[in-house]
Amino acid sequence: SAVGSPLLLLWELFVWGELELGLHSRRILDTVVSEPGLGRPWYSRVVYVDDQVIYVYTSEMQRAEPRPVWMAQNEGPEFWDEMTWWAQRHQKWFRASLNTLGQLYNQSKGFHIIQVISGCDLREDNVIQGFYQDSYDGRDFLTLDKETMTWVAADIGAQITKRRWDAEVLDNQQWKRYLEEDCISWLRSSLEYGNETLQRKVRPTARVNDRSSHDGLTTLSCKVSGFYPRDITVTWLKNGESRQQETYSEGILPNGDGTYQTWVTMEIDPKIKAHYSCHVAHESLLEPLSVSWEPNNNLIYIVAGVITAVVLIGVIIGVVIWKKKRQVKNLGWGGSLDLLGPAHTPKDNSSTGTSVSTV
Repeated sequence: SAVGSPLLLLWELFVWGELELGLHSRRILDTVVSEPGLGRPWYSRVVYVDDQVIYVYTSEMQRAEPRPVWMAQNEGPEFWDEMTWWAQRHQKWFRASLNTLGQLYNQSKGFHIIQVISGCDLREDNVIQGFYQDSYDGRDFLTLDKETMTWVAADIGAQITKRRWDAEVLDNQQWKRYLEEDCISWLRSSLEYGNETLQRKVRPTARVNDRSSHDGLTTLSCKVSGFYPRDITVTWLKNGESRQQETYSEGILPNGDGTYQTWVTMEIDPKIKAHYSCHVAHESLLEPLSVSWEPNNNLIYIVAGVITAVVLIGVIIGVVIWKKKRQVKNLGWGGSLDLLGPAHTPKDNSSTGTSVSTV
């Protein structure tokens, strides 16, 4: 639907933007819609560890199912029964919440969506961060303040729910225990099971190029690809100084092999002499990677291309002339006279002993 697509994109950007703050994360994405269809169930739960989907539950499946092999191999039926129980509990609660919010905002029919993200981050220094945030129709609704164990309302409509949830002291204590204990425990287990996948480090490669831009400017581009994990810093340097405020990033996108790619651009005035380099920092690198931009690179490529083309054309012309000469040589005298037509054919052919006359 027209509403659903931008909301899903917004939610994805929120998830991956937050992911960069923690070393390892466990995230649960709950989504409920008022109008299911076209392969979209009315309720779904997708659980991530870092950037890997570890299990999925939907209202159509009615059971939590592992995605990576290492989750299926390391967790038994009791674990999946427990995950299914939690998902079905939230499924019932979300259905009731959708009806409640429709009444709260005086809405009857049409497409509406609730999205909730909850989970925990385990940072490199063992600092634990828990979080819960939900939205209704793409707008923030409630966020848990874990320090005060109260709820923050995003608008007047959310104030009613905030007051009710703030009064549920026991439920809030259970949320705190889940975020700081249960979630972290499950995160550590998943990191152990999927160690080869989740904790691998793949070095990036970087390449710089340029293209003409408007008003005589030149756009420098640095493409970095093939790295894992996802978190990376790519910056253009001018004479060794960062130009972060002048750069534009296309974001970090997945490759088809489980690694990631990104590219960063910056406009420069080629008439101003300076040294530009692409600076890449990633945890797979012992020291940052630096790739310099050479302004004459394109000229070298153009000259090399022209020379190659000229040589190739010369070779082709030479082959054609050689073939023509070879054909003439093979035809001999008689063959050459045949080209003049039958009126110039010799009258006497001594090789056959026959006499040919013209009329």
